[in-house]
Amino acid sequence: MKFSKTLVFSTVLAAGATLAFGASDVNADETYTVKPNDSLSKISMKFAGDNSLVNKIAEDNDIENSNMIFVGTQLTIATDGSSSNEAPVQQEAPKQESAPKQQAAPKQTSSSKQSSGESSSAKAWIANKESSNSYSATNGRYIGKYQLDSSYLNGDHSPANQEKVADQYVNSRYGGWDAAKTFWQANGWY
Repeated sequence: MKFSKTLVFSTVLAAGATLAFGASDVNADETYTVKPNDSLSKISMKFAGDNSLVNKIAEDNDIENSNMIFVGTQLTIATDGSSSNEAPVQQEAPKQESAPKQQAAPKQTSSSKQSSGESSSAKAWIANKESSNSYSATNGRYIGKYQLDSSYLNGDHSPANQEKVADQYVNSRYGGWDAAKTFWQANGWY
């Protein structure tokens, strides 16, 4: 019975391969749907391995500005070197997708501000309170300069990992070192 299943599966694969190769001879154009962060250059790299198709894709798909394509647009890519007469239907990205991108930028800006100035003094203040600035300090399961739970460090107690994990922890829990310091002052821990 196992042999018959293998034989049937092999036959189906062979038939599918034959159809696939036969179909590619009939129509060498491919349809590609634009994904987030795509550009004509990236699409050209996918199909040709270089930027040689950028102008051809723009021309074949009636794209006026080759620096502006929209997510969800169906592009026809002529892979045999000839033009296609089909024009794509260009669709703008839904309004919902643009809104989060606009909101994400201020968050990145504020977190970069939090890593300097007052927040660096708050970070130093916490490190002094927690371990007297010692990367090798331990207190039960709490390790290092910021007395992080050992499970957060995943066995890597290096100073670089302690700094990285402490920043991630503080930013995700408090939104920055200043808020962590305020919490520490109110509770005796952060």
